[in-house]
Amino acid sequence: MTRPIVVTGTDTDIGKTVFAAGLAALLGAHYWKPVQAGLADGSDSARVAALGLPPEKVLPEAYRLTTPCSPHRAAEIDGIAIDPRALALPRVDGPLVVEGAGGALVPVTRGLLYADLFARWEAPVVVVAATALGTINHSLLTIEALRARGVSILGIAFVGDADPDNEATICAIGQVARLGRLPWLDPLDADTLAAAFANAFDPGHFA
Repeated sequence: MTRPIVVTGTDTDIGKTVFAAGLAALLGAHYWKPVQAGLADGSDSARVAALGLPPEKVLPEAYRLTTPCSPHRAAEIDGIAIDPRALALPRVDGPLVVEGAGGALVPVTRGLLYADLFARWEAPVVVVAATALGTINHSLLTIEALRARGVSILGIAFVGDADPDNEATICAIGQVARLGRLPWLDPLDADTLAAAFANAFDPGHFA
């Protein structure tokens, strides 16, 4: 198994799943979302498949929870106890892209944050960040939280309209590599995502 890559974000709804789908397709990787919280609008795994990743490359979640909120609370509402031992990285042939939920400090259980889980996995992390107002603070806090736990940061990937100063400031202060920027796509489908990803990101940065 080549090393897995973890995709986390500075917040929820910033394009993390779309980025993870594009990255998995770019690398020919499997995709895994350990915990899905919220099923009414479909799952992130289904969205990744719809964005072009072959279904056999999309691994089943360890937990599928009904309520769209933090996994620790969604599990409590469903009457489910999340066992961290069930969240060990799956073994696959080739690369693996793993997507967290929300931001790096989202609780998986009341005693375990996603950043703690990343540290246990000893896998490099890509931080997905918006380019808009507020991103400097959110991004630098995320970087600090990961480093405080000894998590290796592969770099930061931006999503949104170009903002060169925000992007440069985050990378300089946070001392992280800028991996590229994925623009908003309309329409968003497998073809437009693949084309945008090939234009914006170098596969060698994820090797």
